[in-house]
Amino acid sequence: MFIRKMSEKLLEIKNLHVNAEDKEILKGINLSINKGEIHVIMGPNGSGKTTTANAILNNPEYTKTEGTIEFEGQDITNLKTDEIARKGIFMSFQLPEEIPGISVTNFLKYAKNKITGKPVKLFEFKDELKKYMEELNMNPKNMERSLNVGFSGGEKKKNEILQMLVLNPKLAILDETDSGLDVDAIRTVSRGIEMFKNDENGVLIITHNTKILHSLEVDYVHVLVNGKIVKTGTRELAEEIEENGYAQYK
Repeated sequence: MFIRKMSEKLLEIKNLHVNAEDKEILKGINLSINKGEIHVIMGPNGSGKTTTANAILNNPEYTKTEGTIEFEGQDITNLKTDEIARKGIFMSFQLPEEIPGISVTNFLKYAKNKITGKPVKLFEFKDELKKYMEELNMNPKNMERSLNVGFSGGEKKKNEILQMLVLNPKLAILDETDSGLDVDAIRTVSRGIEMFKNDENGVLIITHNTKILHSLEVDYVHVLVNGKIVKTGTRELAEEIEENGYAQYK
C-alpha cells in the first residue's frame, strides 16, 4: 500500500484499448502521471509496453478502439503525432533510426526550432550540446556526424537522452532505453534522466528488466501483462519482479 503525493496532473490515460492490425494489444489501460514523477512500466515481451508508448503519440500503425488520453487536461487522443510532440511529449526509440546526411547538430537545431518556434543561435546551441555530451560521456565530435550513422548501440541510446535534454519536453517517454547497455552506460543514461527531471515535468520509462532502477530513483512501478496493468507499486515491486519474475502475474 502506498500513498500518492499531491501534484498537478500531467498525463491521464483512461480505459485505453488499442489494436495492432486486427489483434487487440491493450485491453483497458489506466495510467495517471503527475508533474515531478518518474513512472516505470514493466512487463514481459509482447505485453503491450511499446504499444502504450506509441498510442500516446498516436502512431498510425496502432488503432485506438476505446478510451481517452489527456495531457495537461486536454484530450489528445486523436491529435496528429507532430501536434502531440509540439505540446511537449517526447519519445525515445528502442532502435533509433540512422539518418545519413543530417548531422546531430542540425537535426536537434531543426527540432528545437519547430518546438519553440524561435530561431536557434548556432554557437550558443553548440555550447549547450557540448555541455550535455560531456555529462553523458559522449564524444563532442559526434555533433557533426550523421545522426546515429555508425554509432554503437550505447551511443545511439545516449543520443536519445541528449535529444531529451536539448528539447526539454514536459513528458519524456523512454522506450527500452536501457536495453543492450552495459552497467556504465546505464548509469550515464540514469544521470541524464536525473538531469532532466524536475517538479514541472514527468518521465515514463518502459522496460522489461530492472537494471536501470539500480541507479535511478523512481516514484511508481506498473506491471503490464497481456495488455493490462495488473499491479502498481513503488520500487519494491521492481525488486520483487527481479527476484521472482512475471510468472505470478500471467
